[in-house]
Amino acid sequence: MSVEQLAVNSIRILAADEVQKANSGHPGFPLGAAPIIYKLFAGHLRHNPQNPKWQNRDRFILSAGHGSAMLYALLHLFEYPGLTQEELKNFRQFGSRTPGHPEYGHTVGVEATTGPLGAGLGMAVGMAMAEAHLAAQFNRDGFPVVDHFTYALCGDGCLMEGVSSEALSLAGTLGLGKLIVLYDSNSITIEGSTDLAFTEDAGKRMEAFGFQVLDVADGNDLAAVDRAIAAARAEKGKPSFIKIKTKIGYGSAKEGKASAHGEPLGVENVAALRASLGWPLAEAFEIPAEVRAHYAELSQKGRAAEKEWEGLYGRYRKEYPELAAAFERDTGSFAVPETVFGNDYWTSAKKPEATRSISSRILNELKDKIPSLMGGSADLGPSNKTVLSGIPDFSKADYAGRNIHFGVRELAMTAIGNGLLLHGGIRSYVATFFVFVDYMKPMLRLSALMGLPLISVLSHDSIGVGEDGPTHEPIEQLAMLRSLPNFTTFRPADETETRAAWQAALTSGDKPVAIVVSRQNLPPLEHSGKEALKGGYILEKETGAKPEVILLATGSETSLAVEARKELAKEGIDARVVSMPSTDVFDRQPQAYRDGVLPPDVRKRVAVEAGCSAPWAKYVGLDGACVTIDRFGASGPADKLFEFFGFTVGNVVNTARSLLKK
Repeated sequence: MSVEQLAVNSIRILAADEVQKANSGHPGFPLGAAPIIYKLFAGHLRHNPQNPKWQNRDRFILSAGHGSAMLYALLHLFEYPGLTQEELKNFRQFGSRTPGHPEYGHTVGVEATTGPLGAGLGMAVGMAMAEAHLAAQFNRDGFPVVDHFTYALCGDGCLMEGVSSEALSLAGTLGLGKLIVLYDSNSITIEGSTDLAFTEDAGKRMEAFGFQVLDVADGNDLAAVDRAIAAARAEKGKPSFIKIKTKIGYGSAKEGKASAHGEPLGVENVAALRASLGWPLAEAFEIPAEVRAHYAELSQKGRAAEKEWEGLYGRYRKEYPELAAAFERDTGSFAVPETVFGNDYWTSAKKPEATRSISSRILNELKDKIPSLMGGSADLGPSNKTVLSGIPDFSKADYAGRNIHFGVRELAMTAIGNGLLLHGGIRSYVATFFVFVDYMKPMLRLSALMGLPLISVLSHDSIGVGEDGPTHEPIEQLAMLRSLPNFTTFRPADETETRAAWQAALTSGDKPVAIVVSRQNLPPLEHSGKEALKGGYILEKETGAKPEVILLATGSETSLAVEARKELAKEGIDARVVSMPSTDVFDRQPQAYRDGVLPPDVRKRVAVEAGCSAPWAKYVGLDGACVTIDRFGASGPADKLFEFFGFTVGNVVNTARSLLKK
């Protein structure tokens, strides 16, 4: 048996051993796809296990994240830091570096958190877009300092999920020639044959998207896999899709069966697998010395590739010092220079204006100060006002552009936004109507899980959408976003608070931030200030030693609370108004600060927000009340809807008055 075949089988055996030791996992995909990932890493992927994050490495994303045992086995064989034999033995165990699905930032060599099928393909498209953009920005004749491929390995399930079609359609439109999708076509899912629900010709679909499509009839034919990847790399005008026919559970007693997908093979079947593959060692997790030596030799190619790039970059730095400085600044971290948020940043027009329009002004003030700022909307740029004025569009004709047209693709848009950040060098933002955050949510969850500071600008924040009717009027969406761990939601009430929201978004290093803005004009608030950066603050203070009632509000309803306080004062009721643009940020403040804003002994509290009541219980308690909306909206002019649903000064006053009478 050749050392290459032993090297492939080592991945298979280790993956089977991992799953069997854990008595949990997915052995079928690794047994079938091992030749694909081996040939990619051994012959084509530029990577250096000794420095896994070097800038010009190729990116690899295992979109079929349930095959993680295969990836961990490969990274172990290449001696990626931390991927020891002991970690393989701890597969899927608490605290290990080998979790059930790959996790970015947790396991060295994992470029993206994958698990939800198809998500990895969306993030791969974002990475390929980032490579194209940075190459257009920074490369000069003779100095291709940004020049690498993005590879994604997917399965049948990834192609069934809608996010993959959204993302790959855009990839074809953009002609991303350095994106290569490897499709492990084993025709099996959990329930059985793909013929039950997936009979389309995936290759023809990819051709329609604008991909070069290549076929490999036998996934065990290493030479054929090698030729297909080489052909994909040679096609620079369009992305490539390689369909590779494999057998799930190859070499095992469960070969070709659905039972190979998500359950261990069994002790006897693992032993039989060793015999079927001609594996020379009986003990679990043991690898022949010649295989170890083979992988060590392959690693040398990656080190040589990085060293060659370092020489090129050293010459580039001397020839183009300003470009090099910008490249290092942008690719170094997500940090934004503090000078961006000086005193001039906090100017305010002090006029009634929709916060979507204010947000647009701020975004366009920032675009020149932050050249890495890049993004766009799901075909709603003119409505949510997220277009960078005077900046070219990112397109097949001009990858240097920074305005991205995602098309009507919220789910893929968010996955791509994650991919842009994962690649590095770009500070991405995405945008749509707030109600359509429902389409974004699975990928926002991954943003939060990975600690990526993706910025989402979400306009048309309430029943203020009016005539578009209940399908376009968000009700529960604020509660949904606020329930996400490691996520920040801002709903600003005026220009000052919108500036606070943007500063919080751009200085967030490890949390996604949603900026939820209004369609309708909102009045400026006399006492709004930088304290909005704390999430919640006293906007209008009581006149006495202690307030009788506290009015809490966000966004367009904050001015209602301010006016209600004035009316209550006429009745001799001393009220405090607390503006709470971000409950998430407020909850992270020290307890002493929170108690200063919401004194525990003031139990009469009214929350005012044109959204559902669920998030407010922890603030108003049993003795408080909510002026909120717990039903779907209606179609009609915004002012009529606000009146109908009780978002009036009079109703806020009556609610506060009724609390005080209890």
